Amino acid sequence: MSKPLLLILGDQLSLTLPTLRQAPEGAVVALCEVAEEARYVPHHIHKIGLFLAAMRHFAQQLRDQGFNVHYSRMDDADNTQSLIDEAERLARQYQCDEIRVTRPGEWRLWNAMQQRQAASLPWKILEDDRFFTTPDDFAQWAKGRKQIRLEYFYREQRKRTGLLMEGDAPMGGQWNFDHDNREPVQPGLSFPELPAHGQDETTQEALANAAEWFPEHMGEIEIFNLPVTRRQALVDLKHFITHGLADFGRYQDAISDQSPYLYHSRLSAAMNIGLLTPFEVCEEAAAQYQAGKAPINAVEGFIRQILGWREYVRGLYWTRMPDYKRENQLGFQRDLPAFYWDAKTDMRCLQRAIQMTIDHSYAHHIQRLMVTGNFALLCGVKPEALCDWYLAVYADACEWVELPNTLGMVLHADGGLMGSKPYCASGKYIDKMSDHCQHCRYSPKLVTGPKACPLNSLYWHFLETHAEQLNRNPRMKLIYGSLARMKEEKRDAMRQQAEQFLASLPTAADYGQAVHTQGYTHEERSS
Repeated sequence: MSKPLLLILGDQLSLTLPTLRQAPEGAVVALCEVAEEARYVPHHIHKIGLFLAAMRHFAQQLRDQGFNVHYSRMDDADNTQSLIDEAERLARQYQCDEIRVTRPGEWRLWNAMQQRQAASLPWKILEDDRFFTTPDDFAQWAKGRKQIRLEYFYREQRKRTGLLMEGDAPMGGQWNFDHDNREPVQPGLSFPELPAHGQDETTQEALANAAEWFPEHMGEIEIFNLPVTRRQALVDLKHFITHGLADFGRYQDAISDQSPYLYHSRLSAAMNIGLLTPFEVCEEAAAQYQAGKAPINAVEGFIRQILGWREYVRGLYWTRMPDYKRENQLGFQRDLPAFYWDAKTDMRCLQRAIQMTIDHSYAHHIQRLMVTGNFALLCGVKPEALCDWYLAVYADACEWVELPNTLGMVLHADGGLMGSKPYCASGKYIDKMSDHCQHCRYSPKLVTGPKACPLNSLYWHFLETHAEQLNRNPRMKLIYGSLARMKEEKRDAMRQQAEQFLASLPTAADYGQAVHTQGYTHEERSS
């Protein structure tokens, strides 16, 4: 009789996991904390704490279900500190004849496991069916298409799942309500406070271990408030459905100087590690619309992020790797600006987005795309530097979702595979969608001079620099027409302004060059 080692990864904390559903009697279930996975990028301390606490809780849940569980702690004397090596060590220790694992969330691990499939102790990789689609489903959909755009994929998923459908027609009479979801932040808005999760002994010890073992990593463990059990994740889901969803749509692109979350759900980390399923989250949202408790623009916009975008980027990742990770179509070479690690910049929008990231291991999608992402695009930050940063600092960042969003959506490094145009913007966009500019020393109305918002000259400098590649894009025809009509002296002044800014921009080749806290307390940094 086969006796497999069932390896459960830190983002697979679901009792419905294929590895567990197909577990034969006598199988050994292994969960492994290893330093290699915590350090290959310098993950935020909240992210490490989340994984340690959630894994330890899940291991106990499996024991309660009757599974034979081996849990490797990072401080175990015999821990190899490498996921592949640790799994093989345990398989030999328990005299298992193979290792079974569900597809990991990163190509590097999948590739390492594939290389071991023909070894004397073979690895068997099972498909992860906790998503609406598999990579093979996506490959079949994309086959023969000239453009693999989200909108077409999303509509097919709506039809296939029946979510927000009335027969073959979309509820509300249209597929997409984006035009209703672009309201800027308004004075006097009050945002729902997130539930405060209690911390039992298991969670407290895991967080203490994270702080002890990785003291140099970004963040303060004392303000950790992420869900580490399915029960806590369900509390967050109910809270969002009840208090956030109805207003999520119209303000989903808004940016607040003080509120990190606005009406956003903050459910992605729980979904990405397996505490919630995308099916139940979408069904709960759809039920709110059908009950008349949330408008169609909010519910459709929310479901599109999960059923559409989340599935789309995963399919793109698995069908394009490993070559996709090497894409750099615009030839960016700049290292990451140093203030991405410590928020020490006088540009208010960036300072607040990065400080919220440091504090909470979170920033919502517009802060990522149009603040930290837009600035990196305009400055020409090389894809590997920005991708590693996003992967490190956000609790919900698994490479399958982070890489396409950063490399394709933010940096346009894939040449337009994901997006038909770069998401570049000047300071006017930030001024329209946020309340940052009133707190900033720079003016979004000025393009040159000491008080001019740096985003303005950087925007035009970016367009000039990459005109050969971008000016034939029909969606950029109007903006390149505006550039062409500018007087040469104005273009010269903007070019000089941007080049002087870039020349004085401190960069950090790696995290070790930038100390993220510089002795500041959470209270001092928030003021």
